[in-house]
Amino acid sequence: MAVKTQQYLSLLKSLLPRGLAWVDAINNDLGRLLHALAEELARVDAREDALIDEADPRTTFEMLPDWERAFGLPDPCVGSDLTLEQRLETLYAKVTNTGGQSRQFFIDLAASLGYEVTIIEFTPYSVNDSVDTPIYGDDWWFAWQVNAPENTVDYFTVNSDVNTPLANWGNERLECSINRLKPAHTQVIFAYGG
Repeated sequence: MAVKTQQYLSLLKSLLPRGLAWVDAINNDLGRLLHALAEELARVDAREDALIDEADPRTTFEMLPDWERAFGLPDPCVGSDLTLEQRLETLYAKVTNTGGQSRQFFIDLAASLGYEVTIIEFTPYSVNDSVDTPIYGDDWWFAWQVNAPENTVDYFTVNSDVNTPLANWGNERLECSINRLKPAHTQVIFAYGG
């Protein structure tokens, strides 16, 4: 910041009028005033550089509560006891989420929450199906199944703070997030384990 201060000091001195009266003034009180102004301009310049990081939801820190408030976070599915890293990931997912109804959209949604899932879509039985095909009625057009591990563990990371537990277990975030974004006319079945 000292380099920036000297650059701003030179700039401020160059804006002064020319003449012998100003030479003595620069060496006294006016010089100290210009130096103080230059330090403040350099400080504001450094804060401007930091503000660029705050404009990106992946790197924000000081404005994270403002970003979260603007995007309705913490949402009921994710909860409020997240690490800083998880808060940034949740915010970025919320900002970039364009929505969708495809199988891949929900697989990607689960992956963004830390879950590796597969999805099965059901179809009613038809006379053209083979003998070993399960027999489902017409209502099964609107059902689909999410297969996930029995328990997913979130471990402590390097970016976590001292209040973060070493590990968290559970699948509530997955169920809540998928149920909130699923098409309204469908029913999701969650299957855990092998």
